[in-house]
Amino acid sequence: MITFPNAKINLGLNVVEKRPDGYHNLETIFYPIRLQDALEVNRLEDSDLPYKFHTTGTLIEGAPEDNLVIKAYNLLKTENYELLPVDIHLFKHIPTGAGLGGGSSDAAFMIKLLNEKFKLGLSEEKMEAYAARLGADCAFFIKDKPVFATGIGNVFEPIELSLKGYYLVLVKPNISVATRDAYESVKPQHPEVSLKEIAKQPVETWKDCMKNDFEYSVFQKYPEIAAIKDKLYDLGAVYASMSGSGSAVYGLFKEAVENVDEKFGECFCRQRELE
Repeated sequence: MITFPNAKINLGLNVVEKRPDGYHNLETIFYPIRLQDALEVNRLEDSDLPYKFHTTGTLIEGAPEDNLVIKAYNLLKTENYELLPVDIHLFKHIPTGAGLGGGSSDAAFMIKLLNEKFKLGLSEEKMEAYAARLGADCAFFIKDKPVFATGIGNVFEPIELSLKGYYLVLVKPNISVATRDAYESVKPQHPEVSLKEIAKQPVETWKDCMKNDFEYSVFQKYPEIAAIKDKLYDLGAVYASMSGSGSAVYGLFKEAVENVDEKFGECFCRQRELE
């Protein structure tokens, strides 16, 4: 059985306040995009091992047991669901360290796949609860629809928002940004206008009012990321932003950009018409 975990972009991101537990409350909009990994799970016959894990595509660092796909499997296993031994193959295409939620998506889709394969009977709400235990934004990928996210990025409110017909140009330089570093120069404050209200305005107006608070500190440390955003506007984007804490940057265009791969050198670059 195979499934295709997809990425997301952040439309705006406001760091609202620091919490007593050291984390930060924020508000952002998660929007799914069809940049995908591939995740396949098959029965593992005649094996004493609970699973075998293979990865191809982009190199994934770390031990297998630290991968969110395996953490999702082990979570359901410890909850006493009857999971037979499985052979897991993850083809990694979504860039890591990019602010695109690729690892979180892999975990959520693993929960959905195991639920279907082994007929566990889990509701979407139950799967969301399990996914939330693996990461703040993991639960978003269970329903995989646009949401206004608050809390630490784990409280979701569905919103009516469609970017259908726009072209997305996504650029990921050969840089990974640690979320901790991105918070260094951020001064939490409540926005004068909520992103939920800004998103109701025409996309062409977002440039002046929809901000990502992480850009200030990240652009100071990595001016080449700031340069990508500027270039997207030079190419005609109606809105451009870094996604999450970076390092991926995207632009929304009314028309497809010709020869876009050639314009960003050795960066990972993809163009998609949004659905």
